[in-house]
Amino acid sequence: MMSSSTRRYAPPCPSLPAALEEFIAPALHQSPHAQLPTVAARLLRQLVVAGLDRLPLPGHGETLARWQALAAVAAQDLSLAKLFEAHTDALAILAEAHAPVPPHSIWGVWCAQGRPGSLHLREQGDQVILDGEKSWCSGAAAVTHALLGHRDEQDRYWLLAIELGQPGVSIIEDDWAAIGMAATRTARLQLRTVTAQVIGGPGFYLDRPGFWQGGIGIAACWHGAATALVSVLRQGLAQRADSHALARLGSALCAGHAAAACLRESAARIDAHPRANAMQDALRTRLTVERACLQIIADLGAALGPHPYCGSRHSARLLADLPVWLRQSHAERDMTALAKASLEEESSPCLL
Repeated sequence: MMSSSTRRYAPPCPSLPAALEEFIAPALHQSPHAQLPTVAARLLRQLVVAGLDRLPLPGHGETLARWQALAAVAAQDLSLAKLFEAHTDALAILAEAHAPVPPHSIWGVWCAQGRPGSLHLREQGDQVILDGEKSWCSGAAAVTHALLGHRDEQDRYWLLAIELGQPGVSIIEDDWAAIGMAATRTARLQLRTVTAQVIGGPGFYLDRPGFWQGGIGIAACWHGAATALVSVLRQGLAQRADSHALARLGSALCAGHAAAACLRESAARIDAHPRANAMQDALRTRLTVERACLQIIADLGAALGPHPYCGSRHSARLLADLPVWLRQSHAERDMTALAKASLEEESSPCLL
C-alpha cells in the first residue's frame, strides 16, 4: 500500500515562516467563508508539492523552527493549520517508525477515541482489516492517507495507516454543527473490509518520545493564532489613548510572552534530551498556551468591542476557530496529571 520513498527533513531556511505566509495568505484572505474548505484543501496540496511540509523533525536540534512554521500557518488560518499540523505530524511519526511515505501523499492523524466497539480490527499477516466507523476525522476529504489510532479488546493500542482511495472507505460529513473549524470538513469514516498497515506495532504510538513532543506542536498553532490576535489589538489601538484599552493590550502582551517563553523552553529541552519523556513539558506548555489564548481573546473583545468579530474576515475566522480547537485540551485533567507528576520531583520546576 505504501511505496518506499526517502524524504529529507533538513532544517528550513530562516525565512520559512515568511515563505509560508507569502504562499498562503493571498488565497486565504481573498476567499469567502463558503469557499474556505476548498481553498484549505488546495493550499495543503500545494504546500506538499512545493516541499514546504518538510519541517525539521522534533528533537533533532531545530524543534523551535518546526513550531515557528506551524505558528506561521496558524496565524493566517486555523483550519489550514489543523490540516498542515496533522500532515507534518504524520510525517514525523512515520519517520520515527522508519516507515515509507508515498511521494506527494497527504496525511491525516485520527487518534481521538470514538464510541467503544465502533471499529473492529482483525489481523491478516502483516496487515489488518478494518470494519466499522472512525469519528473525528479532520480533513478526510482533503487527504490521501491517514494514521488511525485504535484500542482493541485486549487494551492494545494500534497505529494503522490506510489509503483513503481504496474501496470500502466512505466519508460521512453530517456531524459537524459548529461554525468554528468548519473548513477542516471533519467527518466520520465508514470502513468496510478496509486494508490497513500496522505502524510500529502495538503500543508504538503512545510509547515513543515523539508522542508528547508532537503534542506541543498543536500548542504552537494555538500560539500562532493568538499572536495574530495580539497584532490585531495593537493595530486597533495604534491611534487610541484609551487607558483601559491599553491596559488590555498590556495584559495580552504578558500572556503572549509567557506562552512564547514556555514554547521556547520546551523546544530547547526536547532538543537537549530528545529521548526523554516530554509529558510534563507538553502538559505545561499546552496549558500555558491555552490560558494565554483565552486571556488574549478576552482582552481583544474588551478593548475593541465587536469589530474583530465582525469587521475583519481574518480576525473573525480566528475568533471563531480558536475556541473550538482549544477544546482539544483536556483542561483540569491535564492540570491534575501535571500536578501529580510534579509531586514526584525533588525540586520545584518553577525555580530559576
